[in-house]
Parts: sequence; structure tokens; C-alpha cells
Amino acid sequence: MASPPEMTEMYDNALLGILQHVGNIQDFLRVYFGFLYRKTDFYRLLSSPNGKTGFPPGVAEKMVHKTFKVFEKLAQHDRERQLSELQKREEGRRVPPAAQELEVVAEPQHESEEPSVEAALKDSSSLKVEEVLAAATSRPEPDSGNRSGPVSVPVLQEDQAAAACGTSEEQGQEKFQSNPDSYNGAQRENYSWSQDYTDLEVRVLVPKTIIKGRQVSVQLQPSSIKVFVRDGADEKTLMEGEFTHKINTENSVWSLEPGHCVVLSLNKASEVWWNALLKGEKEIDINQINRERSMETVDEEEHSVLDRLTFDYHQKMQGKAQSHEMKVHEMLKKGWDAEGSPFKGQQFDPSMFDIPPGAVQF
Repeated sequence: MASPPEMTEMYDNALLGILQHVGNIQDFLRVYFGFLYRKTDFYRLLSSPNGKTGFPPGVAEKMVHKTFKVFEKLAQHDRERQLSELQKREEGRRVPPAAQELEVVAEPQHESEEPSVEAALKDSSSLKVEEVLAAATSRPEPDSGNRSGPVSVPVLQEDQAAAACGTSEEQGQEKFQSNPDSYNGAQRENYSWSQDYTDLEVRVLVPKTIIKGRQVSVQLQPSSIKVFVRDGADEKTLMEGEFTHKINTENSVWSLEPGHCVVLSLNKASEVWWNALLKGEKEIDINQINRERSMETVDEEEHSVLDRLTFDYHQKMQGKAQSHEMKVHEMLKKGWDAEGSPFKGQQFDPSMFDIPPGAVQF
């Protein structure tokens, strides 16, 4: 699988160029969010529950916070790993304690003296000698000075296992979102799928011996799919099932990445978010995916609405007339100086009129 785009160096040169130009993180973020403001509908609010562009109040902010938390968690894991490695190195530098330090075989009045093995044999009872030998033989020898004692390593392993278990429980859809092959989709046993508002991409793993397109057969129907390969005289089905929604087969294509996977680009028959690729497959929670629409999917009519809303926003910020007010003003100006008008001869004053946005149909 390819690495997530945010974890590769693909965009580093462009981003470093911007960062070097502005000189600090704060201005870099202003440039980034300024781009989202000027060129996308990131800051737009849905005009109605059935609106197709923009976000409900607070959703865009949650997206930013969620993305921040993803990388904050990665940074936290890095710090914990570095701390664990540092602790191991520090423990490796310590001198292992002598066996006698944990074995008291002398009489109470001789506690200040360090008993030798010979003294223990002479002054101690046979029971104490057995205890000494048992304690000495039960103690595991240090591994080249890398352990400080028999208890520390098992405790560390238990802590790491508990942390790994907790992390595994927290992953879920976030794990899929971090991989471009399963972005807004999921990873399954032998395939992965991702989606945007209009299309899906499916990657079906193939054996390393599958290097020619003629070894692959893909049967695409509006409601089903079958992918199988031929390796010599053997034929193996890699994927088969019914789609949860229909696709447009005329606008769907596939290709082979030799020895790696079959890549299928599927065009959705309807613009809906899929919660599973195939019927019977474990469903994903579409509330946890990024349902932002690409500007490329917006038609001309919606583009014109977006342009008008952008214009109105800037006009409002500057205290100027918005598009619906300008349209009404043009009509009013025609009758302002008309014969019989009480305003004839006076300068047109738009502040005399309070024009609600719904007064004009565009």
C-alpha cells in the first residue's frame, strides 16, 4: 500500500517554499486557511438541510480539530517511543546488583557486614544455605548489561501491550482515513476501496506472478463485480459480489499494477456516500468520513450561486450593497426620475430601502 499523502514528501518542496517565503508558522497557516476561504466552500454554511455545498455550523471547525488530533496522537506516540528507548538505554548502563544484596544470611548483630558465601555456609543453618542457593540459581543473569533486574522488563512489556491494545481500540475509521487507498472507505482482506462524492477506487491484490493484463479478467455490471486471474492453467477468483449501489459501467475502467493489484475506477450512478462496497461487507460509519464535495463536482448553476454568495459576502464586509439589493436599486432608479415621481430631481438614496434577500429571484 502507498503511504498517506500527508506522510510523504510529495508536497514538501511546495509547502517549504511557502513557509520560507512567509517566514513563520502563523502566517503559513493564514495562507493555508486563506486559500480554503477564497477557493473552496470550506467556510460556507449550508443554506438548507438539503444543500449540496458548504457545511453545517461547526463541522468545518471540527474537521480542523480532528486533523490536528490525528497528528497530535502521532507526535505523542513518537515521544512515548523515544522515552521508552531512553529508559532502556539508561537501564543498560546500570550495574546489576549482586546476589548478596537481596539475601540476608548473617545473624542480626552482624547486619553491617557483607556476608560471603563461605560465611553463609559456616554461620547459617542448612535451611539458610538452601535459601541462598535457591535465590542465587533462580535469579536470571543480566543480558550483556542491558537489564537492571528481573522485574523491570516484564512490567515494561505489559505496559506496552496495554498501550498497543488501547491504540488498536481507538483506530477504527481513522486508520482507514490515514491511507489514501481506503480514504472514505475501508481495507478488507484482499482489497481496499476509497470514494469521493462521484467515484470509487478499488484495489484488488494479485499474486506477484500476475504481470500481464491478459492474465486478468474483470466482469463489471451496474450492480455486481467479479475479478479473477489466470496463472498458467489455474484460475482464481479474487473478488466477487453485488454492489451496495449501482455504478455506471460506461464510465468505469480498470488497470493492472503488475505483481501488485488491479485498480478499478468506478463511476457512481447516483451521488451518494457508500457505507460498504459489497453487500454483506462490514459497513463503515459515514459520519466519520470526510463528506466534503470537490469543487469539480459542482455544476454551472451551483457555481454561479457560489460566485454570487462570495460576492455578497465581500460586499457585506465592506458595507456595500449586495447583489439582491443592487438588482432592486436598478429597478428603483428607473422610476426615481420618472414623470410624476415625488423624488424627481433628487439624488437616488439607496439607504431609504430595506431590501430582504428573498425579495429577488435569481
